[in-house]
Amino acid sequence: MRGLALDSCRASSSSLNNLSQFQESFSQLKSSGESALKPKADPNHISNFETAPRGNTRYLLNPPPHRRANSVSISSGPISASTCSKSIDHHYFSRILSRNDCFLLLNHDLNAKRIILKPQFVISILQNQENPLHILKFYIWVCKIDPSFVKDQSVKGVLANCLYRKGPVLLSVELLKDIRNSGYRVTEDLLCILVSSWGRLGLVKYCNEIFGQISFLGISPSTRLYNAVIDALIKSNSLDSAYLKFQQMSVDNCKPDRFTYNILIHGVCRIGVMDEALRLLKQMEGLGYPANVFTYTILIDGFLKAKRVDEAFRVLETMKAQKLSPNEATIRAFVHGVFHSMAPSKAFELAIRFIEGEPILRRLACDTLLCCLSDNNMAREAGVLLEKLGKRGYLPDSSVFNITMNCLIKGSNLNKTCSILDNFVEQGMKLSVSTYLVLIEALYGAGRVMEGDRYFNQMMKYGLVSNVFSYNMVIDCFCKTSMMDKAANIFKLMQYKGITPNIVTFNTLINRHCKVGEVSKARELLLMLLEHGLKPDIFTFNSIIYGLCQAKQIDDALGCFDELVEWGASPNAVTYNILIRSLCLIGDIPRSMKFLRNMRMGGISPDVFSFNAVIQSFCRMGKVENAEKLFVSMLSIGLNPDNYTYGAFIKLYCESGRYNDAKEMFLSMEANGCKPDSFICNIILDTLVKQGQLEEAQKIAKICSERGIFVHFIAKSQNYVLHGS
Repeated sequence: MRGLALDSCRASSSSLNNLSQFQESFSQLKSSGESALKPKADPNHISNFETAPRGNTRYLLNPPPHRRANSVSISSGPISASTCSKSIDHHYFSRILSRNDCFLLLNHDLNAKRIILKPQFVISILQNQENPLHILKFYIWVCKIDPSFVKDQSVKGVLANCLYRKGPVLLSVELLKDIRNSGYRVTEDLLCILVSSWGRLGLVKYCNEIFGQISFLGISPSTRLYNAVIDALIKSNSLDSAYLKFQQMSVDNCKPDRFTYNILIHGVCRIGVMDEALRLLKQMEGLGYPANVFTYTILIDGFLKAKRVDEAFRVLETMKAQKLSPNEATIRAFVHGVFHSMAPSKAFELAIRFIEGEPILRRLACDTLLCCLSDNNMAREAGVLLEKLGKRGYLPDSSVFNITMNCLIKGSNLNKTCSILDNFVEQGMKLSVSTYLVLIEALYGAGRVMEGDRYFNQMMKYGLVSNVFSYNMVIDCFCKTSMMDKAANIFKLMQYKGITPNIVTFNTLINRHCKVGEVSKARELLLMLLEHGLKPDIFTFNSIIYGLCQAKQIDDALGCFDELVEWGASPNAVTYNILIRSLCLIGDIPRSMKFLRNMRMGGISPDVFSFNAVIQSFCRMGKVENAEKLFVSMLSIGLNPDNYTYGAFIKLYCESGRYNDAKEMFLSMEANGCKPDSFICNIILDTLVKQGQLEEAQKIAKICSERGIFVHFIAKSQNYVLHGS
């Protein structure tokens, strides 16, 4: 049975009262009665699911009537750029830019002072146009009106990303004719941006074709344009074509510069041809272009990816000799590179050695190292490093600290983790809501409730729980640790603070109550959900259906299944799997088979869990042929059987005396990407011993032992026991 999927929530930080205030408010609420629970925002929105009336097993009341869609009117007039980007009528500009006389219309609005060109306005228009041709035409017009935008890096960056994401833009004859007839042109700057987008999109052939026809655009070959084309070709993994363009430069009287060589060096380093990179470096320096920090960073990254660590260190020494300080990119390339090129423990030692020699960017290097340690689940090393750095007064970046703490919580001693965290919090380090909750969940899971409460109190004191998203995260944490009383209190508190619960809030609580068998509480919450004007979704229905099935109220679960469609929800694989498994457990195989067929007819692909429930039932009933037909059907739609599938068949074959079939099925498991577990191995070994195939049994026992699979079987006829561990 698969776990039920629930919406996951994310938090943002703001302010809220601390836990003591929370507890105090609750004591007041209890003494003054339910009327005190009225929220600030809406007095009708507070709910107390502990005192809600219990209904019958009919879960949802009348399905909602079909609502008439709201019509949306779009202003036809232009919006001034002085207003915020949210109020810009982007549909209006789309209509203008779709016309052949768009430049004339834009000029008219500009002259009427309905458009005031500012970078924020230009960026907003570029980002909100879906047609890439509109993006291109608007940028051409903007740069003609105000040439300063040609040098605006923020605008150029947005343009490049938009042309890549929404492109490609192809320079057709008709487009160029329209641009030229309107008194505009494609400049070298714009062509370089277009070439870059084509390279990122893999349009190698088109890059070459356009470059061969630039004279028709009124553009002459230049080193800058060659650099753009070579860079695009390398990004398209066309290194050979890039070299051809490099060799062609002299024909057009264009001299390669440092940018040209850096682009080529980057290209060869990407594929690990480091000797060629060194040759290009030597050639570049021979032309009077000394290597810069970017060049050396590329080389360091290349050597480390090629696992040539000593040479990467030599490049660092060369930089120092030339009095070039590593920049942020160099630091990141080195630290990430050493972890890529060797065992994590050795990489840690080398990275520490490197950091000690780089006092200027030590903070960045430490942050990068902590990220690498966290990525490699090296909690012990990360903890040791944090302790040492903390003693030196070093505070890591907030996001890095949260990543590292998550690693420590999951993989280190909780006492040590709490000690490290407390020390950094005293120094002013701020944790995110998610990090606090991971720690709180770990402490509650370890039975350390008082410590968990202390960190919960701290989180509330710092005002990190302030909106519906962060409250949902807290409720989810308490639900995961089965602290439903605390979850209920938080549910009340958020409403008392004027924060209205959303569908995720209710789904989280309903799901957990159903999982722990508290179906009546789930019913009460469902009624509240409806009172809040919310509509149950498929996650709500899946939780309720699961809870009803667990409570053996199958008829009610089937009724709920019929109702969900009336509420506009569509059943998914989880819904069907819950019902198929539950029907199989009560022996109603015909109805489970009907659901399996309906699932496929409804366009929902069954998964291995869907088939396993029915196959296991057929195997328990000894209906081999039915199980085998389902097995073939399962394979025909591309599903791979898992251990439960194989285990059911192997057990059935052994019990029915089909030992060869059991052995054949066992041997086919690994071929289908499924590793036998202890249960299956013990069944097959016991079968082999009963057949007297002791040598074969010993071979399999040895293989199991080597793979760490525990097996235990008794060969009674030989009066000895074989053990594998």
